Amino acid sequence: MEKRWVIKEVDEAQADALQKELRIHPVLCRLLIQRGITTFDAAKKFFRPALEDLHDPFIMRDMDRAVERIHVAMQRGERILIYGDYDVDGTTAVALMYSFFRNFYDRIDYYVPDRYKEGYGISIAGIDHAHAIGCTLIIALDCGIKANDKVAYASERQIDFIICDHHLPGEHIPEAFAVLDPHRPDCAYPYKELSGCGIGFKLAQAFAQQHGIPFEQVIALLDLVVVSIASDIVPITGENRVLAHFGLKQLNSAPRPGLRALIEISGYKPPLNISNLVFGLGPRINAAGRMDDATKAVRMLIAQTTEHAEDGAGHLHEKNTDRKEVDKQITAEALDMLRNDPENADRVTTVLCSSNWHKGVIGIVASRLMDHYYRPTILLTESNGTIFGSARSVKNFDVYQAILACSQYLEQFGGHMYAAGLSMRPENYTAFREAFEQIVRERITPEQRIPEIEIDAELQLRDITPSFLRIVDQFGPFGPENMQPVFSSIGLKDSGGTRIVGDNHLKLHVKDRSFFTLNGIAFQKGDFYTSINDGNSFDLCYTIEENNFKDVTQLQLNVKEIKIQMQEHDIAI
Repeated sequence: MEKRWVIKEVDEAQADALQKELRIHPVLCRLLIQRGITTFDAAKKFFRPALEDLHDPFIMRDMDRAVERIHVAMQRGERILIYGDYDVDGTTAVALMYSFFRNFYDRIDYYVPDRYKEGYGISIAGIDHAHAIGCTLIIALDCGIKANDKVAYASERQIDFIICDHHLPGEHIPEAFAVLDPHRPDCAYPYKELSGCGIGFKLAQAFAQQHGIPFEQVIALLDLVVVSIASDIVPITGENRVLAHFGLKQLNSAPRPGLRALIEISGYKPPLNISNLVFGLGPRINAAGRMDDATKAVRMLIAQTTEHAEDGAGHLHEKNTDRKEVDKQITAEALDMLRNDPENADRVTTVLCSSNWHKGVIGIVASRLMDHYYRPTILLTESNGTIFGSARSVKNFDVYQAILACSQYLEQFGGHMYAAGLSMRPENYTAFREAFEQIVRERITPEQRIPEIEIDAELQLRDITPSFLRIVDQFGPFGPENMQPVFSSIGLKDSGGTRIVGDNHLKLHVKDRSFFTLNGIAFQKGDFYTSINDGNSFDLCYTIEENNFKDVTQLQLNVKEIKIQMQEHDIAI
């Protein structure tokens, strides 16, 4: 599907004023303004993240109560259970909390619910397990903000809850001993976008601060935090950017044995970036919960010996290979269902269900279908008399609110603007499907139905220099709301040597009207070869990177989109 090119707007007066202060390339100042950086001091802070920029954890509502309750539990010798979700954010959060507290307390266990038997969030089975082994305190991570009934159930069994969650709360906050969630209406914590593992980190930070534990022990947890930030697709702004920056440093210099083993089996060589975590480490950790038992991911992450770490990483790697095969099969089946549906072309949503689909993979397939048809998508499967599903959404459309509007047909639901989970009874499927279609049809705009690629600024090829790229790299770590800058250059032509390489990729050699030349790579864009080779002018949309080949490093355009110009606008070069 052809994408609409949208160049981000910027306050030109602010950009000019900042350029006079910083004396760097004007385009770099535009990038800063787009990120809310308008002064010299703000730019200095942005380019030099510091641990001192982390907020005081005790600003978070109930943090003092949480720290005190854990302290009392340790003084009394109570058994503590660390409870977390089965995805990357949840398992890294469990590993973080368990690794931190086991340094000075041994009556501590962990528990991750089974995706298929228990489902998302806090379960009755998990509470029963805690009660059976004598736990009187559960620290729940990356879940629990809507678990009012489960918290009440635990309370009846004399089990206290500390909830560490980052999801949106419901109408009533659970009556837990402490509820740490920046999204609480009564929480003044200044940064709202922490991951679930990030909330756990703040609890560790607060406990260390209160009890004189060296901050170095807390910093050592940041390799887990950055994996959660990357994999849970939270904004890499503010405090998350500081955590990600130092987390990558930790990951690339002294990762824990489990992550080191996972890096090696994934085929990566440091330094790793956020993208490597999203596409390499994250899927392998997730594969445990999708295809097997997420507890095995935690076991790998907390491994203290190389042997145990490598065994665990090898198991996760195998499960991820299995996941890829199942993913491929379900995607093909779902696309066939849509092609054979006569009503599909007129719909603004995709909602599909099959009892044969693997529950652990439907979220990934939902993302693929969403990209293919570019519309809000829900993929569902049936298990034990209940339909479970995962939702994904297009840019700027809140799928969570759309699901909320159809919640009369649901048993449970939760999530974010762009991703959600839900369950329903089989007899409600058809009614939900039609209601969801109607709600989205009423709310989605024509612009939201067309994929777009945002361009930070237009560049001349002569602007692309090693020093320019060095400063661009300092904008990282890149991720949501701080993406790697995307540039465009217009009116280019082939300078000779453009060719198809590999599996329909384009190796580009381009020149502009000033005869500046540069190389580029355009993956899966071989279909443009004929038009470019025929001498047509074209526009490129790209990021800038270094290409290392045979010990020679050169700047290269990583081309995202190509637009062939109409002949009447063509200018000979």
